[in-house]
Amino acid sequence: MIIESLELKDYRNYESLNIKLSSGVNIFYGDNAQGKTNILESIYLATTSKSHRGSKDKDIIKFGSNESHIKLMIEKNNSSVRLDMHLKKSKSKGVAINGIPIRKLSELFGTCNVVFFSPEDLNIIKRSPKERRNFVDMELCQLNKLYVSTLVTYNKVLDQRNKLLKEIGFKSGVEDTLDIWDMQLVKYGKDLIAYREAFIKELNEVIFDIHSLLSGGEKINVVYEKNVEKDDFEEELKKSRASDIRYKTTNVGPHRDDFSFFLNGEMDLKKFGSQGQQRSLALSLKLSEIELIKSRYGEFPVLLLDDVLSELDGKRQSHLLESIKHIQTLITCTGVEDFLNKSLDIGKVFKVKAGIVTEGKI
Repeated sequence: MIIESLELKDYRNYESLNIKLSSGVNIFYGDNAQGKTNILESIYLATTSKSHRGSKDKDIIKFGSNESHIKLMIEKNNSSVRLDMHLKKSKSKGVAINGIPIRKLSELFGTCNVVFFSPEDLNIIKRSPKERRNFVDMELCQLNKLYVSTLVTYNKVLDQRNKLLKEIGFKSGVEDTLDIWDMQLVKYGKDLIAYREAFIKELNEVIFDIHSLLSGGEKINVVYEKNVEKDDFEEELKKSRASDIRYKTTNVGPHRDDFSFFLNGEMDLKKFGSQGQQRSLALSLKLSEIELIKSRYGEFPVLLLDDVLSELDGKRQSHLLESIKHIQTLITCTGVEDFLNKSLDIGKVFKVKAGIVTEGKI
């Protein structure tokens, strides 16, 4: 699976961009704030429907324009796939695969699988539970389309239930409707928990060897900290209703799950891990993503590295670069010189300056 070309129109600081990519390593270099990350963001957005920055569509469209266009040409299973995405200020984004519009954004997942790795990801271990849930959710969405629809439906039900909780006390009869939403929340919540249980089991089987090799023999175990067990969800939700009404939010469910990481069966890296240990684990998680996608689809994903090498020490840099030799990779950096002395087969080099991208020589 490789991205053959990328076209942008009125995307952030790009009025127009049309580049062909190498099937190997592609390096985008230039000063900060020139638009390097925007290129990676556009690919991630087009393949997952979301910006890794959490940006809204209207904020991505170039200033002065009303819409933006992303076009990817993808080689997948020895055939070509065209992916078009239109972003509009006042409407939902539109997506077409091979010229045919899709009705649900969930249909986008699996068209082209990508793994995004940025400096912010190095801190995922010690940051908020929401960010760790997002990591698991985005990986599961690429691995399992059923998870996508289940997650979307669960979140819609959760939003509606929370809306009703805020209306209780202001509108009569609202509390009587909670039972209907509770049934739906439990139904889809149980499925989410089951999918996450299976994923963490699969992740542990992959990450153990990856992390041991990177860390010099340390043993890592990822633990799923469920907010509630599947079989207890319905009963716990009933018990929590009075509290939910008081605080006007749903306090029980997989939307409050978390994940922990234990080193050698004892140390909780979230609480006690050094920065080096946490960064090794973050790298292991990303490399595990690659292996899980390869195992599921028979093809490697596209790897997007956003200036992350500058945040890694020599040992972790070497391990990462050794691991991506057979993967199409897009790397952003401020200078290309650092790569010339490494055993890395560079396919193409692009200079980025003020929204202008020019292909250079290696």
